[in-house]
Amino acid sequence: MASNPSESSAPDTVLVVDFGAQYAQLIARRVREARVYSEIVPSTMPAAEMLARNPKAIILSGGPSSVYAEGAPSLDRAVFEAGVPVLGICYGFQLMATTLGGTVDNTGGREYGATPLTVTRSGSTLFEGTPDEQQVWMSHGDACSAAPEGFTVTASTDLVPVAAFENDERKLYGIQHHCEVMHSTHGQQVLEHFLYRAAGLSPSWTTESIVGEQVEAIRAQVGTKRAICGLSGGVDSAVAAALVQRAIGDQLTCVYVDHGLMRKGETEQVEKDFVAATGVQLKVVDAADRFLDALEGVSDPEQKRKIIGREFIRVFETAQAEIVAEAPSEEPVAFLVQGTLYPDVVESGGGTGTANIKSHHNVGGLPDDLEFELVEPLRKLFKDEVRMVGQELGLPEEIVQRQPFPGPGLGIRIVGEVTRERLEVLREADAIAREELTAAGLDREIWQCPVVLLADVRSVGVQGDARTYGHPVVLRPVSSEDAMTADWSRLPYDVLARISTRITNEVAEVNRVTLDVTSKPPGTIEWE
Repeated sequence: MASNPSESSAPDTVLVVDFGAQYAQLIARRVREARVYSEIVPSTMPAAEMLARNPKAIILSGGPSSVYAEGAPSLDRAVFEAGVPVLGICYGFQLMATTLGGTVDNTGGREYGATPLTVTRSGSTLFEGTPDEQQVWMSHGDACSAAPEGFTVTASTDLVPVAAFENDERKLYGIQHHCEVMHSTHGQQVLEHFLYRAAGLSPSWTTESIVGEQVEAIRAQVGTKRAICGLSGGVDSAVAAALVQRAIGDQLTCVYVDHGLMRKGETEQVEKDFVAATGVQLKVVDAADRFLDALEGVSDPEQKRKIIGREFIRVFETAQAEIVAEAPSEEPVAFLVQGTLYPDVVESGGGTGTANIKSHHNVGGLPDDLEFELVEPLRKLFKDEVRMVGQELGLPEEIVQRQPFPGPGLGIRIVGEVTRERLEVLREADAIAREELTAAGLDREIWQCPVVLLADVRSVGVQGDARTYGHPVVLRPVSSEDAMTADWSRLPYDVLARISTRITNEVAEVNRVTLDVTSKPPGTIEWE
């Protein structure tokens, strides 16, 4: 398996070293918002491997540890001596200080939340053009009391004498506060000063450049061979397909697998809207019986994801054979295009060195004997970046702005075994929720609203003066920028009431509607 091996068009890269911070992904996003490409790597990555990736700058994230704690994450001094500009944030700042000979103390004075910062060197590389007094977001117990030799102290707070330092000669910079959060009023400006002034990077990573880079990489990878794309109807696969089609034209055939786990009207919408928008070659495969037979008796969510991932690949292999049989004299179908995103990779245990949260069907759920080489042009992008690429490619709004829908479909929105009867119940409840949210004009205000069927749970109710013993469903409206973090959406009570009333009136098997008010973390967006 491989994806996008071409390095000739790779953008300048900033590595964000993750020390276990809840904000590591946010740092990466803020760098990208400055139109500079960034990637997250684990702090356990050897320095030689880190530097071999030829980063143009390195940012050290915060983290929950004390630099003096036993087993606390460390960093090879070679990173600071390689001549690569480095910015340390919070824990990363303290680690830089101690590694290079400065002093960090556990003074008992802690700063959490909004904190006044005094800039003591207003013309410094990071703080030039920002106020001498500004509000920042702190989250630390230890404090730096002495900067390493050769460093200039550039900021302080009432409790922290060294809240920032700089060494322009060595291109090493550190700040105690979290510049990546919106509560640091000039945080993005400080970050951009590091990127543009200290590291000498230019804001050149745009949607136009992303399309150009990926088109070049796809052509280099695929050559004259043919590819198929697993089209789900969602924005990810649609943008991936449009991007690959721009690169290789009619060498691409899209395969839409109706696995029986789609929402109401989904198949018809894909056949009509996407083909009309792109003119792509589309092959529709009705595989509902195959998927539902494979899922029979299975309740474990990880097992469901892996089964769905496996069956997808087997269907594509069959489609591959049929496409070849239809045109045997042409090049072989050797590539599979997927709409894998960066959050998929991270949550499946890749990219950051973190634990596997859940196997996405197109990452951790792929079989070991995969016969295709993967083409994943969106693998390094967040969802909002994918939408911007879709707009750059000229896809219509109804595709680009469509709310996310998982590849495994309703199979992971049924808590318990997946059956035809349970799917029909969930389809009807989901369709009602979507209709009411659209009617209320809320489609663009929420990220998505999964409807979950608690198939193995029943509750007592009363309908028509009679006792019922039906299933509950859960509404999961969330707001997010990229699905890495999310908060539950505060929907108007009257909208929630209409959804609840309609579901309990129109879906006979459901007698209770509940609302999930959990953020991510600790909960994921999907229940399974």
